[in-house]
Amino acid sequence: MTAALMEAEGLEAGYGAALVLHGVHVRAEPGEIVSIIGPNGAGKSTLLKVVLGLERLSAGSVLVDGGPPRRSAGAVGYVPQLHAVDRELPLRGRDLVRFGLDGNRYGLTVASGAANRRVDTAMEAVGATSFADRPVGLLSGGEQQRLRIAQALLTDPVLLLCDEPLLGLDLHHQREVTELLDRRRREHGTAVVFVTHEVNPVLPYVDRVLYLAGGRFAVGAPTETLTAPTLSMLFGTPVDVLEVRGRLHIVGGDAEVDDDAGHHHLDHPHDDTRHGAER
Repeated sequence: MTAALMEAEGLEAGYGAALVLHGVHVRAEPGEIVSIIGPNGAGKSTLLKVVLGLERLSAGSVLVDGGPPRRSAGAVGYVPQLHAVDRELPLRGRDLVRFGLDGNRYGLTVASGAANRRVDTAMEAVGATSFADRPVGLLSGGEQQRLRIAQALLTDPVLLLCDEPLLGLDLHHQREVTELLDRRRREHGTAVVFVTHEVNPVLPYVDRVLYLAGGRFAVGAPTETLTAPTLSMLFGTPVDVLEVRGRLHIVGGDAEVDDDAGHHHLDHPHDDTRHGAER
């Protein structure tokens, strides 16, 4: 087993007295894509905050590139959820990307040849050069996500954290973004941790799945984790996993838990049982 670029052991975290992560363990090795799946409120975004050093742990530990998260900040790239951008905002594509170097100091940055070359290189890597000087608010969701990925790549991170990067994208742009992240991990050995409700677009590329639900978790290869017995254990109710034309559909009880696009809506009531299954 190679050294993990992200390794979490026994994580317990949440808000106030309400823990959403209970003893979670997961690792991401060089060149791996790890997908984090689960219903709203299961702790997916909390886990990303822990890895970013923004959320305090009640118990457990996490290492990023061999060190604590805050000390490893330069080793981590972060792709946030896609949010609407005002069409009138005078912000070009390259300006958005450069925020990865200058933070939020829009209008106060000082141009430098080295910084501009880094921005150009990052945009070229994600196929965004053609719209670098167009207003961000006029770009499609897929084009905006390319810019956000370019922004996250400016520091050449060894670990890339993506929070619902496919949210709001049509199937064509979902495929483009997923293939872009896959190419990054193959060509640079970057580990990618990918939070998503839409598992089908990423399933062919995923090495490991962390499924969070109701205070429980399961982690392992997709063929071991996305199974009826494992998901039934997680939700405490019978769950069926159906494969139709190469796409997974997960249904259980009296609730519809995914739709034709592969969005998961596993929102069954959950109890206080704490159980982790290493598959």
